[in-house]
Amino acid sequence: MRVCIIGAGAIGGLIGARLAARTDCRPAVLARGETLRALREHGWRADTAGEVLRAPARAFERAEDIGEQDLVIVAVKGPALRDVAQGLAPLLGEHTIVMPAMNGVPWWFCAAHPGLDPTPLRSVDPGGRIAAAIELRRVLGCVVHATTSVPEPGLALHRGPARLIIGEPGGGHSPRAERVCALMQQAGFDAVHSDDVRRDIWYKLWGNLTMNPVSALTGATIEQMLGDPLVLAFCNNAMREARELGARLGCPIEQTPEERNKITVRLGAFKTSMLQDLEASRALELDGIVGAVQELARRMDLPTPTIDAVFGLTRLMARVRGLYPWPEPGAEG
Repeated sequence: MRVCIIGAGAIGGLIGARLAARTDCRPAVLARGETLRALREHGWRADTAGEVLRAPARAFERAEDIGEQDLVIVAVKGPALRDVAQGLAPLLGEHTIVMPAMNGVPWWFCAAHPGLDPTPLRSVDPGGRIAAAIELRRVLGCVVHATTSVPEPGLALHRGPARLIIGEPGGGHSPRAERVCALMQQAGFDAVHSDDVRRDIWYKLWGNLTMNPVSALTGATIEQMLGDPLVLAFCNNAMREARELGARLGCPIEQTPEERNKITVRLGAFKTSMLQDLEASRALELDGIVGAVQELARRMDLPTPTIDAVFGLTRLMARVRGLYPWPEPGAEG
């Protein structure tokens, strides 16, 4: 299978290193800056569960130099996706699969579910540019459950589970999803084929919705946030709002916030991806993780005062630090 990975940060670097070191696949990678230089000099590198993986990397700066692929894995941060999508065309053949391995609500989330307004979410795809560049028929949904970081450019550090949940946006099983799952299993991932990947996406988002922005606001780790009774109560309120919204969107959750947090606290002294981005002065993935939830709630006429507060406070903090854009004059928000 011809595979190209776009973005070789924590997740893209882990997937690329495992594919290159453990399968017959020689994935190409689109990268830039220090990451591109590191890949060209050192190849793929990942410290995963104490095992150091190394393999030569086919690293490029331009999609035109790679050509058509069977599978394109998009592992960039949400703010970069709009620009990335515009440059995908040279990688896309008639049957090319595009699999985003990203946090938050994906651009196709509503279009894939009958009965929901298919208009692109302004928070994640303003003007529908991503949807126009990546046809829904190409998309495979993917949820990543892995504790990862990037201690230096081109090196992925991974601990704990490495689970990928893969499925068709509209649900059900398909041969192509089975093929991608099999490839990821060869690479050592706990890869499963889901028949309702939208629901899996919402379940992961249910935790990220609070832990990511609150960690960015406070600088706290998972165990510190969940160990503070007042912060815990605040987060649980937001999760209850998101749980009700999910039920209306076709993504019901059976757990209570308290039950979910008993699982989350096992991460211990872990810094969320949003806190890692804040400390590195990178743009925050706030729109896909929180803004899209607020926008969906507005579409469904569901009040979400706690989620609104999380979004407003984190957005303002990020704007003051230059990590989130200020609104255009006269624009809402």
